[in-house]
Amino acid sequence: MPETSPKSSRETSSDPDGDGLVFAYITAGSKEEALRIGRSLVEERLAACANVLDGMTSVYRWNGAVEQADEAVLIAKTRASLFDRLTARVRELHSYDTPCVVELAVGRGNPAYLDWLRAETA
Repeated sequence: MPETSPKSSRETSSDPDGDGLVFAYITAGSKEEALRIGRSLVEERLAACANVLDGMTSVYRWNGAVEQADEAVLIAKTRASLFDRLTARVRELHSYDTPCVVELAVGRGNPAYLDWLRAETA
């Protein structure tokens, strides 16, 4: 595709269907668990992409005590309209009773990448 204008760090993409894009921030007990969940989300087209970041340490309060645990972060990239289904699927697949699954809105980005995210999700 020929470049018709200078690139800007503020590039955006049109959103013809009004369905915004989000990142789902998810923590898992291990890299293997995060990979298993991420692969399922992508295979089921609930996410276009899943990034796994291993080696994260969490400090949190649970059942009245301060705990610390090694975890992995899973970032699943999807449409806002799929977030509830994605969350339900993560809850089915996850080993935790109360898994962390939070939605982070995507603002601006590379238009071609944002279009790809839309195309690869259900």
